[in-house]
Amino acid sequence: MADLQNDPPAETIAVGNLDDVAPPRREPSTEPADPAAASPAAGSLERARELLAAHPIADGCSGLALALREMPSYDIEDGERMLETDIPRLRDGGVGAQFWSLHVRGEPTGDRAVTATLEQLDLVRALVAECPDGLRLALSAGDLADARNCGRIAALLGPVAGPALGDSLATLRAYHALGVRSVTLAGTRWTQRNGLTPFGQEVVREMNRLGILVDLSGCTLETMRRALVVAKAPVVISHHPEPVPDDVLRQLRANCGVCMVACTGASIRETADRLDHVRETAGPQSVALTGAYDTGSPHAPGLADVSCFPRLIAELLDRDWPQPDIEALTWTNVSRVLRDAEFVSRAIQARRPPSTARPTPQDG
Repeated sequence: MADLQNDPPAETIAVGNLDDVAPPRREPSTEPADPAAASPAAGSLERARELLAAHPIADGCSGLALALREMPSYDIEDGERMLETDIPRLRDGGVGAQFWSLHVRGEPTGDRAVTATLEQLDLVRALVAECPDGLRLALSAGDLADARNCGRIAALLGPVAGPALGDSLATLRAYHALGVRSVTLAGTRWTQRNGLTPFGQEVVREMNRLGILVDLSGCTLETMRRALVVAKAPVVISHHPEPVPDDVLRQLRANCGVCMVACTGASIRETADRLDHVRETAGPQSVALTGAYDTGSPHAPGLADVSCFPRLIAELLDRDWPQPDIEALTWTNVSRVLRDAEFVSRAIQARRPPSTARPTPQDG
């Protein structure tokens, strides 16, 4: 059980701009509005649960940390019905890992952004320590596997919002030392409409050197395209507000990165359609899932909270997705991206010292 007193909640917005998200206190729906749209074929749901027991979901972006900051009290260990996430429902949903977004409410910049992000990071680390039977901090692909093997849900720190770097690569390195493993580039002066500035390219290189995942969610298309050229390690798109264009998906495939599809479609079928498209365009090795729970975004009937993931997997089974592709979707792709980022990091560190680059006038 934890108690916090913080700022009053703000108006919520859709996933894709988590900086302003402050989910309202509400009882999540337990019954789908359209049962036919959420009811898997006989046997598919049981197969989905069996599959997730061995290959759980690595959820690409959870808004839980920000939601908890807006609540005076909560209990995610025994169950918290005012949220879309708690440990019992994570287990029911076959979730084995989550990236805990460290985006903060409002649009702070400079020192205020750094301070707010550090406070949110501190909350997550404290909560993980308070729930040792349910959660385990994961700093690497090995930690991810260890948490699963011990029956714990891995908590990965990130993404951090790009503005919280304060245009400082030293701050980026400090976040890494504290356990952050993902940063979104959007919202900075070095990610412009026509692509990355020279300093932005250096940020990507330094993230590759550290083993921090480059998250292109919310970036302009030119920034995405340029970052995929500069990056030496796989990148991720964890919570982009719009469908990612096919040319970027094909570029992502060449990069061996991952596009995470959010469970925010109007129906389970629509979410599955989006998964089908990414799988067909980028390949089964480049698709994963983002629950986008506790971000304030609406979810399809039948996908009201984290316990509902098996319904979506059952839909994919009914669409004749091969089991290896589902295993890649739920767990393997995210684990592989983390492992590859670590491999690239070791290779780069052997030949490149920490960057001392700073923004210049041409960086905006």
